[in-house]
Amino acid sequence: EAYARKARFPIVGPVVGQLFYLLTRLGGARRVFELGSGYGYSTAWFAMGVRDNGGGEVFHVVWDEALSQAARGHLQRLGLTPLLRFHVGEAVAALREAEGQFDIVFSDIDKDGYPASLPVIKQRLKPGGLLLADNMFWRGRVVDRSVKGGETEGIRAFTRAVFADPEFASTIVPLRDGVRVARRR
Repeated sequence: EAYARKARFPIVGPVVGQLFYLLTRLGGARRVFELGSGYGYSTAWFAMGVRDNGGGEVFHVVWDEALSQAARGHLQRLGLTPLLRFHVGEAVAALREAEGQFDIVFSDIDKDGYPASLPVIKQRLKPGGLLLADNMFWRGRVVDRSVKGGETEGIRAFTRAVFADPEFASTIVPLRDGVRVARRR
C-alpha cells in the first residue's frame, strides 16, 4: 500500500482486497486470472485465498515489464510466487490464449476496453465462477449524464451488458469505487 501511495498508482485497497480474499475462499477458487494486475496488490489477496484453498494458480498480467518486475518483488517478499504465473502483454489477448477455464476473472484494465473483454471473459469463466471488475462508479462519473465518451462510456456499456446477460447474476458492491461481482450461471 505504501509503495502504491508513494508511486501514486491506484490499487483496490485493503477493504476490497479483503473482499477478494473472502470471495476466493468462499468459492474454493484455485484458478484466478487478473486482467490488469498493476503492482500485484490484488494479486496478493487472490493468491492468499488460493493458497488457503489448497493451492492453484493466479495469473498476473500487465502491459509493462518494469511494472511486472516490481510486482514480482513485492509478491516474492510475501512468499506467494510459487502460485503465480506472470505475463507481460495485452491482458484480453493473454486471457484468450490461456488454457482452461478460471474460477475468478478480475478486470481492472483500461475502462473503455471493458465491453470488448466480456465475450472473452465468458469463454474462460467456469460455470459458477465469478467475474469481478473494479471502478464501476468511476468516481461518480457513470451516474453523471453530462459525462460522455471514453472510459466512462466503457463502464456504462459493460454494466448494461453484464446486467442484461442471462448467464450472469450480478451486483455492484459499493466499496471504494464500486466492485462488480457477477456469478456465471
